[in-house]
Amino acid sequence: MAYDATTLPDVSGLTVGIIGGTGDQGRGLAYRFAQAGQAVLIGSRSVERAAQAAAEIAALPGVPAGTEVAGADNDEVARRSDVVIIAVPWDGHAATVASLAGPLAGKIVVDCVNPLGFDKQGPYALTVAEGSAVQQAAGLLPESRVCAAFNHVSAPLLADPQIERIDLDVLICTEDRELVGVVAALAARIPGMRGIYAGRLRNAHQIEALTANLIAINKRYKAHAGIRVTDL
Repeated sequence: MAYDATTLPDVSGLTVGIIGGTGDQGRGLAYRFAQAGQAVLIGSRSVERAAQAAAEIAALPGVPAGTEVAGADNDEVARRSDVVIIAVPWDGHAATVASLAGPLAGKIVVDCVNPLGFDKQGPYALTVAEGSAVQQAAGLLPESRVCAAFNHVSAPLLADPQIERIDLDVLICTEDRELVGVVAALAARIPGMRGIYAGRLRNAHQIEALTANLIAINKRYKAHAGIRVTDL
């Protein structure tokens, strides 16, 4: 079946929370969702940093007046959001996710964390005992609906107000097929993006690891490469 954006659900009324929303990836996603008029909550361990980031994002070009962009601590963001994106550094992933198991119960959780290491030869994929970052998250959040998505979206592209379209596909891995439509619909709120189902959680490790290759491509060609799936 060919990709058909008209079949996607209406997600315009959902509140999107971003844990790690003061980092580059979190801020970039928050900006693009806010541009689409989506209510966005920025989460951080520091309420002050979260509030400052939210105010800065709300003031960026293209964000409609009246769009809710607010900051709070991670626990409050997890409780108040319908969909929660995990965008924290890998070294703090397990502790952060585990600490939010209670408020994330029953929530849609989108993990976009890539376990990467860096040395003199460049980036490389790290071995994760659970298989991948999202599988680690799923193990720590047994009462949440978990998927992987937005792993390969370039933070500089997201943050650049002069870029109107980001033409790439967001690969979605999950055990919960109903989540695919919701997350794909959120991706489609960003002009140029498509959300594509890419298999179960066990297939997420190679998607997370591929970011190391993209970083190498970007360095070699001075680009901000993304993924596009053909024949869809």
